[in-house]
Amino acid sequence: MDPDQQDAWLEGRAEVADVGERMDAIEQRIKYAPRFQKLLRRPQATELFGILELYGRTCLPMPRTTERYYWSVSCLPSTSDKPLVRVNASWMELFTLYGDGDDLRARFIVHLSDFAADGSLAPEAIDRAFLEQSVRTPQDLSYSFPAGSDIFIVKIRGAASIRDFLADPRVLRAVRRFNLTHMNRGRNAYQASHAYSVADYMLGEGDS
Repeated sequence: MDPDQQDAWLEGRAEVADVGERMDAIEQRIKYAPRFQKLLRRPQATELFGILELYGRTCLPMPRTTERYYWSVSCLPSTSDKPLVRVNASWMELFTLYGDGDDLRARFIVHLSDFAADGSLAPEAIDRAFLEQSVRTPQDLSYSFPAGSDIFIVKIRGAASIRDFLADPRVLRAVRRFNLTHMNRGRNAYQASHAYSVADYMLGEGDS
């Protein structure tokens, strides 16, 4: 994608043509098959795959072309916060889903400036009213500000609120911008943990 195509996609003015057939790696798929089977047995699986498909369809540019090498999704990664799935690009986490009882909670990492009322990097400028209106109830929302950077962490509880958040045009643009920023930084550092069986659902190819 050249800069004009990226800008058009970012703003939702145009869709960029993607490849029809994905690259696959059978050994990689088999490696994570046991984890994927465990994920399938989780009570949140149906909602999780639906949200992942929404994210893959709307938040990643040319997701088939860029799969694994510019973004990846890991299945039940072995980290202390015990996520169900995590989407990464370059060296950066983009989006994580966790179990929350029988429901889900999510963590989005985005640019702080996209959620500041004045476009600044000042935490006090955050547009709190907009954020609270972008989810089902304000109680579903929390956020934090890593020091000294244009990074904003948004945490959302409940599949319904996660879907509402992703449906908001301003949110979608912000998520797309952050994802483009890190995909443009070069090849994905997490290629080895890419779970093709989870990516099937992100790309609309999962079993119904």
